[in-house]
Formats: sequence, C-alpha cells, structure tokens
Amino acid sequence: MEFNIAKISDMIIGYAPKVIGAILVLIIGFWIANRIAGAAKRAMEKQGMDVSLRGFLGSLVSVALKIMVLLAAAGMFGIETTSFVAVFGALAFAIGMALQGSLGHFASGVLLLVFKPYKVGDLVTIGGGQTGTVEEIQIFNTVLKTLDNKRIIVPNGVVTSNVITNISGQEVIGVELTYGIDYGDDIDKARETILKVGRECPYILDDPAQGVVVAELGDSSVNLATRPFCKSEHYWDTYFYMQENVKKEFDKAGLNFPFPQVDMHQK
Repeated sequence: MEFNIAKISDMIIGYAPKVIGAILVLIIGFWIANRIAGAAKRAMEKQGMDVSLRGFLGSLVSVALKIMVLLAAAGMFGIETTSFVAVFGALAFAIGMALQGSLGHFASGVLLLVFKPYKVGDLVTIGGGQTGTVEEIQIFNTVLKTLDNKRIIVPNGVVTSNVITNISGQEVIGVELTYGIDYGDDIDKARETILKVGRECPYILDDPAQGVVVAELGDSSVNLATRPFCKSEHYWDTYFYMQENVKKEFDKAGLNFPFPQVDMHQK
C-alpha cells in the first residue's frame, strides 16, 4: 500500500506541472488567438475589405489558431506532434464524413462570399422564409437581426438550398401596398387620397413616380394597388407611414375599408 501511494505521489508530482502548463497554454493561447483574430479583423477593416469577408476570414483565423493551441497543449504531455497531426488528420477525415452537413455549410459560406447574393447590412429573406438584416456571415451560419430585435442563425447550407430574396440590396426598393374600398366608393377619390399621402411621406422618392391602379375586383371590395419607391433603408418607415396615414385620410374622405359581415333578412 505504501508502495502504491508513493508511486501515485510520484506520478502526481511528475504530471502536475504538465497539466498546469497545458491548462495555462489553453487559457493564454485562446486569449491570444482571440486577440489576433480581432487584430486581423481591424487590419482588414483598415484595408477597406468587404465587411462580410472580414467576418468570415476573422472566424476562420480564430478557429485555425485555436487548433494550433490545442496541438501545443498536447505537446505539453509529450505527445509527438507529427504523429498527433496524423491522428488528427485521420480523425478529421472520419469526423468530416460524419459531419458532411457542416462541411456543406462551410462550402456554402464560401459560395456566399464569392457570389455575394447579399452582404452585411442588407435586408433579406433567406432560409425558407426568415426575414431580417444581415449582421454577420460566419463560417457555417448567417446571422440575421429581425425588426423586433430577435437574433436568427441560419445555416449557410439552408441559405443556398433555398430562394434568396435580397430586399434592400438594390439601394432603391418598391413597397407593395394594397387598399380595399367599398364598391359604392369613388375609385378616383380613393386614388387621389393614396397619392396625396404618398406625396406627404418624407421617404418616398419622386422618381419613379408613384401610381395607383385597380388590382382586383374582389368578393367584397375593390382593391387598389400602389408601389411607392424609397431608399432601401427606409422600407419599413415607408410601409408603416403609408398604412397609418392612408387609414386616417380614408376616414376623413368618407372612404370605407370593407370587412367581412353577414346581412340577415327575416320575414
């Protein structure tokens, strides 16, 4: 028993410095890796590199440096780095086969940066219906910020396998709006009311000019469609301004918004 205790004590004494050293290497190494990745992003920013590419390359540099830190920590235990790299390569291949989806997301991220269907700051609809402003394009994911301040993370593979709608990437955008009026209401009066609100809206552009057309003769309403154009960053401002003020002006003009109702006749 004394021999075993002595042997265990010797092992603890022998390995304790290595364990402590490895932990310190991991802590300090990860800290340095994050600092270097941040410095790389700032350097790319000074060079005027695209903000989407900065985020992607910064994330890639961070991952690569942390792998190097893990290799250095393994070396603290006396593991041959050459053999460790070979084993790591084999494991990476096996893991890669098991995580083909993740590698697909990585490849999709590269495609997004090459072909640039959107960039950071664009308002988009991606991933089968997720709408928001692009905050970051990462190695595996695209990060969106929604109008109600939610953070949505969409895998890049899901993005490229679905339709991508870049709402604001063209700088100028048309805002699709439809307003229904009663069949007994004056169409010309409703048209002029909508155009009046458009002229008073501070976000709507004069060119191209706003128009109002009869889009549909519905079951219970005449539907008027309009498409005012504005700067991409003012899309929601324009949308909400028109929705509120058209309702107010319709009320003043005696124009009615139809709503479902049932008339009952009793004999």
